[in-house]
Amino acid sequence: MISTTLIVPGLRGSGPDHWQTWFEHRIGNAVRVEQSNWCEPVLEVWAGNVRRAIDRAKGPIWMVGHSFGCLAAMTAVLDRGDRIAGALLVAPADPDRFTPNGLRDNNESTTFAPSILRLLPDRQVGFPSVLIASQNDPWLGLMSAAYLADRWGSRLLNIGNAGHINVDSGHGPWPQGLAIFRELQVGQGALPLGSLADPKAHRRFSNLRTRRLAPFDWRNYIERGR
Repeated sequence: MISTTLIVPGLRGSGPDHWQTWFEHRIGNAVRVEQSNWCEPVLEVWAGNVRRAIDRAKGPIWMVGHSFGCLAAMTAVLDRGDRIAGALLVAPADPDRFTPNGLRDNNESTTFAPSILRLLPDRQVGFPSVLIASQNDPWLGLMSAAYLADRWGSRLLNIGNAGHINVDSGHGPWPQGLAIFRELQVGQGALPLGSLADPKAHRRFSNLRTRRLAPFDWRNYIERGR
């Protein structure tokens, strides 16, 4: 079956040296979701563009998001979940750093400018997802990443001190990340679309995750998951 992988960059997009661009050249039928202004991360606008990309895509859809792109992608699938085969969410940005109008000013109070957390899914999303986090990500603390993973029913993968998992932290070509994405796809395989909470999907994914990624050992990094 033909499937589509949507690459969903974050603030300021993903340049030619970014791992998302590297992914894009190595994944068949990959499509980058474009935004009209990469410097104005307005959730409603960005999520709308992701929805339109979903509607145009062929077959089951895999999502590969980074930073604010993760938040836009997860917002978009609130009413498109039946199209999604799975999602790789890398270093999501902290929702509290954004208001519905964009990036929060450092002097803005959450009392007068509420965060976008309330606009994000507040339940398990119903398809397999892996959330990759870093212990020293300046855009999201590890405990906050764990909270989002638990909220969405994602597997949390802590890869240590990896910064924001972008070019600045040395993540241009990223074979490890691509291997994790491939493993997610293999784990889903020919199963019907659905959550990893499903016992059959959970068992199949668990059986594969340590065998195919050597020498990278998932057991050392998964902090929680379903």
